[in-house]
Amino acid sequence: MRAYLLVVVVTAVACAALTPLVRRVGTAAHVYTPARQRDMHRAPVPKLGGVAMAAAVLIGLATAGTVPFFHGIFTDDAAVRGLLVAVGIVILVGMADDLWDLRWWIKLLGQCAAALAVAFGGIRIEAMPVGWIPVGSPTVQVGLTVFAIVLTMNAINFVDGLDGLAAGMALIGGSAFFVYSYLLTRTIDQFDYSNLATLLMALLIGTCIGFLPSNHHPARIFMGEVGVLLLGLLMASAAVAVTADLDSLAGLRFRNVPAYMPILLPLAVLALPLADLVLAVLRRTARGTSPFSADRGHLHHKLVDGGYTHAQAVWLLWLWAFLVAWGVVSLNFVDDAIVLPVLALALAAAGWLTLRPLARRRRDARPAARPDQEVR
Repeated sequence: MRAYLLVVVVTAVACAALTPLVRRVGTAAHVYTPARQRDMHRAPVPKLGGVAMAAAVLIGLATAGTVPFFHGIFTDDAAVRGLLVAVGIVILVGMADDLWDLRWWIKLLGQCAAALAVAFGGIRIEAMPVGWIPVGSPTVQVGLTVFAIVLTMNAINFVDGLDGLAAGMALIGGSAFFVYSYLLTRTIDQFDYSNLATLLMALLIGTCIGFLPSNHHPARIFMGEVGVLLLGLLMASAAVAVTADLDSLAGLRFRNVPAYMPILLPLAVLALPLADLVLAVLRRTARGTSPFSADRGHLHHKLVDGGYTHAQAVWLLWLWAFLVAWGVVSLNFVDDAIVLPVLALALAAAGWLTLRPLARRRRDARPAARPDQEVR
């Protein structure tokens, strides 16, 4: 655990130190996110914060490469090299989009290229956790991996609409995934606790911790396209890497938790971003517009329009992310009879908090009855 904490600290410190430098560069070069009608900020804010995040991840990964504890991960470095290529593609495509606002299909091609680099490096979906169905065809493995990574990238991108929201949700979900992956590794191998998925989550946690002080409301810098693509890449690559351990999971049960936890937890971590993504695609398709077109119909927009302040909406969505991600991971080490009722009550309370201002606004919007219409 100390080796992972070292990676978290190094990555966090590097990101915290690099972010102000990148902010000054973005300000000097006038690389701003303009205040558009759908946006929540009212003044231009420099972006390219994701460049600092990506650089911190590379520094954290380089640090891990010097620690003997992680020797097993770097012995066959094909996966690491694939990830490095993917991060490089993310930086190039993300910076190009932040600077010149690329067409959606160009960004999609860049996302697919980054995902292919990960897949060709050996991080692939080798088995479907539900039903223990092996995926024997390398072509199918690559296709499923690319789909999972691109989907996750876009899911993270869709929730990046409020200050600190995406980084905070990634931090919450990543911490839950880190705990699960670490416990899983200790159960599978009692002699070597190093694991690529756990290392990737340590990098994600560190870069989010280092970036959030500059990104929380009111944000002084945005992560931009580089940041959201990087978070999606790390999260999805870790989820895919976990599937490689499925053969070792045959006899594994954390207090009778189903064996499909490796796929359930990533879905829980991304529950809100994926829900927002699906709703946005349906909404835009119904209007006859491109699913990749921007609008002001996301979940965070609805909360702010319903009466929550910017900061309150962020904290509420963080609460949802915490309940879902940590509720699922707690099934690994707490009895189901305790977790499920407590989680149900907590989700009900979160639902009440979410819907209360919306219901109040709808009630206040109703026209008042005229005196001659009152029932006597």
